[in-house]
Amino acid sequence: MLYHLHEINRTLLNPLVTWSGAAANALSAPDNWLSRMPGVDRVAAGYELFYRLGKDYEKPAFGITGVHAHGREAAVIEERALDLPFCNLLHFKRCSDDPQALARLREDPVVLVVAPLSGHHATLLRDTVRTLLRDHDVYLTDWVDARMVPLDKGPFGLDDYIAYVRRFIAHLGADRLHVMSVCQPTVPVLAAVSLMASAGETTPLTLTMMGGPIDPRRCPTQVNDLATHKPYAWFETNVVFDVPPNYPGKGRRVYPGFLQHAGFVAMNPSRHFNAHWDFYRNLVRGDLDDAAAHRRFYDEYNAVLDLPAEFYLDTIRIVFQEHRLPLGTWHVDGERVAPEAIRRSALLTIEGELDDISGLGQTRAAHDLCSGIPAANHAHLEVKGAGHYGIFSGRRWRDVVYPDVRDFIRRFHAA
Repeated sequence: MLYHLHEINRTLLNPLVTWSGAAANALSAPDNWLSRMPGVDRVAAGYELFYRLGKDYEKPAFGITGVHAHGREAAVIEERALDLPFCNLLHFKRCSDDPQALARLREDPVVLVVAPLSGHHATLLRDTVRTLLRDHDVYLTDWVDARMVPLDKGPFGLDDYIAYVRRFIAHLGADRLHVMSVCQPTVPVLAAVSLMASAGETTPLTLTMMGGPIDPRRCPTQVNDLATHKPYAWFETNVVFDVPPNYPGKGRRVYPGFLQHAGFVAMNPSRHFNAHWDFYRNLVRGDLDDAAAHRRFYDEYNAVLDLPAEFYLDTIRIVFQEHRLPLGTWHVDGERVAPEAIRRSALLTIEGELDDISGLGQTRAAHDLCSGIPAANHAHLEVKGAGHYGIFSGRRWRDVVYPDVRDFIRRFHAA
């Protein structure tokens, strides 16, 4: 009943939250004479802080409308290349009215970015996609909030995730494709490509794996400890609930987004408390740039989605508790997941020195498993001073990581 109680509480508070947002806007409007009264700035800041703490956060837009590629500006159109019940395959199509520039854009490598299904929306990879678009034709997995998927669409487990990845690769054509997986999907992507190789199918030209739990036994983090110190039954009993009747997916068993968000905050509560306190002070003293930066960050951070219970529980058991991938005991539809069968795909792994979600060595373990790939086609990058998000977003991603990723892809694309 926890999910239902959460919805009741949200519904009861919604009028007050909405009123607080309206009051904050009214009291801070420059043309409102009340905004110039002593102490009103503190009242307005308090109202906005309450509003942002209580409001619902919808999935943000990618907002990528253009990119500088090959020395020219190119428009970017976001379109759906494939629609599936639990995921949309997005294509960020680059356009130009210059025939020569358009020809160069079409010659760029095709990259499939597999976004994590681990709480936040795929928009978390906005900076990853925007940077890749300089030199690549980019597709992205955009996972659907499980509470929005009707129950008659069936369950969605880790095996289904792998099937989706294989379908996306087949749709784009593996013979010309480069696949990048960020965090959680490194495991199912490696499984998908392993199964393709075992079946004699063509595998992608390159695999780039960033900050993922290929072997979570190496340098375990707080995330790994939680998954291993609690029994499987605890997760099934304490974090899985039915979707309330006010959503299309009513009755579907999910790991709710609000619980995941609480877990994110609990990992570093003092940091979030200080961030909100600084936001309040910035509003009071009129530091609008820093306040706007706070809004942008938390509009993304607070937007979470529900995970299908089957997928979440499969991940806990198969990836974190039984370690089936590194132990070689994972079977999907009767076929063993055998990374050593991969031979055609080159492998690049990337880790952050200060990653507190996937510790050092967890992603690099893929090289030991992919023993069939020639030694010259293995590469690894450890990013000094980078945390988990720094390897795929922000300055370090753009200035340190991306040049290596681009050159790695180009090298094998040309070959």
